Amino acid sequence: MNRKLLVREYVFATFGVILTSLGLVIFLIPNNIAAGGVSGLAMILNKALPISVGLWMYILNGILFVIAALTIGFDFSAKTVYCTFVLTFFVDLFDRIIVIPKYTGEDMVLAVFFGVMLTAVGMAITFTQNASTGGTDILARIANRYLAVSMGLTLLLIDFSIGILAGFSFGAKTGMYAILAIIINGITIDFVMKGIEVSTQVFVISEKNAEIASFVLNKLKRGATFIDSIGAYSGSKRQLLMIVLRRRELTELISFIRRADPKAFVVVSEARYALGEGFRNIKKIF
Repeated sequence: MNRKLLVREYVFATFGVILTSLGLVIFLIPNNIAAGGVSGLAMILNKALPISVGLWMYILNGILFVIAALTIGFDFSAKTVYCTFVLTFFVDLFDRIIVIPKYTGEDMVLAVFFGVMLTAVGMAITFTQNASTGGTDILARIANRYLAVSMGLTLLLIDFSIGILAGFSFGAKTGMYAILAIIINGITIDFVMKGIEVSTQVFVISEKNAEIASFVLNKLKRGATFIDSIGAYSGSKRQLLMIVLRRRELTELISFIRRADPKAFVVVSEARYALGEGFRNIKKIF
């Protein structure tokens, strides 16, 4: 992988992890909102045995990675291992060492809302850098390998189970807030990732296709494909140009096409996933 791109991915993944840790430490942990994952389980264990949540996360993640190595082989990327333990480090840092202000007001809805917003946005940023925060993902992989259960369903069941345990540990009301946080968290991650990751597919029929392709390759640093086609009405052979790029790059492309060939025929559609070089790694999807 390009070294510059790799460094960029680690920087953004770290930023995402820090956002997640702030959401946990400022809003969720002080209010016992165990919104799934290792952090939620660590909150519940902290109630039973008062070791800090950060230390519990170190212990749980270490155990889970050992289980993964023994059952499915250690096939996690370096970024996932890095993000898992960096998240734990920042949670412990902000919770015990550099103590930051925490929200302990009576309005639990505010704690759920702002806590979930920070953690979900942070996790979404981390996910888009081809990394994850490990944790209960490991249990989902094991269930997928040996029980043929989808990872998405397994993660949902695990998170809801943690929410229910939170109800037994901290009271029914707090448990319901935890389950609410789990639901909002999943929806928010999907929404944010769609906004960050969504790609645009563009088809162009133009007399200046070669110039447009050159602009895409050299200026936008994206790929383009010529597709032989035949007009249904005219019967004439033409070349269709297919381009996939990020949504933020679309305006620049359309502006160039407008200047190069005002009569060009352009079709723009949303591509939910673009997998391959320049986009998401196909091995990291689903």
